[in-house]
Amino acid sequence: MKTQVFGLLVFIALLSCSSTANASRLTSEFFGNFVAADTKNAGTKWAVLVAGSTGWGNYRHQADVCHAYQVLKKAGLNDENIIVFMYDDIAYNENNPRPGIIINKPNGEDVYHGVPKDYTGENVTANNFYAAVLGDKSNLTGGSGKVVNSGPDDYIFIYYTDHGGPGVIEMPGQPIFADDLNRVLLKKHTANAYKNMVFYLEACESGSMFEGLLPSNARIYATTASNATEDSWAEYCPGYGAPEEYGTCLGDLYSISWLEDCDVQDLRSWTLEQQYVAVRKRTLEGTKFNGSSHVKEYGDQSFSGNFLSVYMGSNPPSISPSPEPCPSLSPPTSPSPSPISSPPLTVVPQRDADLVHLHHKMRTSPLGSQDLLEAQKQLNDELNHRQHLEHSINKIGDILFGFENNFQVLKNVRPAGQPLVDDWSCLKKLVGVYEKYCGSLATYGLKYMRDFANICNAGVTADQMVLASIHACS
Repeated sequence: MKTQVFGLLVFIALLSCSSTANASRLTSEFFGNFVAADTKNAGTKWAVLVAGSTGWGNYRHQADVCHAYQVLKKAGLNDENIIVFMYDDIAYNENNPRPGIIINKPNGEDVYHGVPKDYTGENVTANNFYAAVLGDKSNLTGGSGKVVNSGPDDYIFIYYTDHGGPGVIEMPGQPIFADDLNRVLLKKHTANAYKNMVFYLEACESGSMFEGLLPSNARIYATTASNATEDSWAEYCPGYGAPEEYGTCLGDLYSISWLEDCDVQDLRSWTLEQQYVAVRKRTLEGTKFNGSSHVKEYGDQSFSGNFLSVYMGSNPPSISPSPEPCPSLSPPTSPSPSPISSPPLTVVPQRDADLVHLHHKMRTSPLGSQDLLEAQKQLNDELNHRQHLEHSINKIGDILFGFENNFQVLKNVRPAGQPLVDDWSCLKKLVGVYEKYCGSLATYGLKYMRDFANICNAGVTADQMVLASIHACS
């Protein structure tokens, strides 16, 4: 009882810092945070962290996830409530200049130590991810068996970092399509298995995973590294900040923006909305000379005034930031800027980060060495693959719609608020047809998912797609 009275007095004192005009809004917003932070009333905090890629060239995704684990662990989440998906082929990779150590920024601390190995290697799959989120142990294949066994008073935080394309994000084995992801999230909602859920997503065109699909009344708040049509960006890359000996990008811009923000903030007084604004600003500034990436919000924004501690843990920071008058009471529509440092002006589109890695390997390998020959072959293979994709998909468009209409149909972007495609089963079927007759899309080919979606939206049948694919790729 004394604790509650003391908390109420603190609440009243903080209100005295605000203007009368803002008192009503601040009362509602702060009281919501006060109740949510009360350990007697708050449910269990759960987290699912996913890096869906493999290989040294994708080092940054697993580094991002390991860093996220350290943020949550430092803030007080228990390992039993943190579920980690990562292939785990980076820490002891032959290319790692510091075996057993992963860093997420130049000269950064080791973020690999202590990370749970829940789902690694061949157990990093879409189906295991779905089962873990849904708390469905019966549908798991391998791994630790850890799932989100949450109830109606619990809070769930999901962070996913990887390559992507319109309506799709990558995962070893099979990708995750936007309709399947939202189906799983809404099934969790229907089961009344959480109070609020927060989802952070890093991938190219990541906004398309929620655009027109995630409703505003399911208690799910999502932010994405880009809108539905833009690349996301790799950060701390060779030649642009990464130590030469790594030869690969160490992080992703959106990801390191929210992670480094958490590193310097007191999560107990920094809101989801404040972090969104800070991350959006840093991400856009980091890409404005190279392209653009607009961090976006989706879903239920009614609780974006919640403190990060509600989802990430409420331990006090090791070093408290300098006190400011009423820092947590700034209006959510224009939060105070975060003190996270501005990134270098040169970043790399995620899809081209592997090219940067291969160019670096060629530049640093001895003339005539096996490493040089392998890097040259890998680069040539990748460039040939990209050329094949561009040629074959354009040829299919010419066959189906004619040369004059091809570009207009394939590259059409629907208005904001509409999903990528009307019939997701059609999209998956046509992608399967293409891969059967023309070869795998692989990572880079995900960028053409909008082309396939527009072929579906135009009413093309699977039989028509078979004929066009055979003609284009024979």
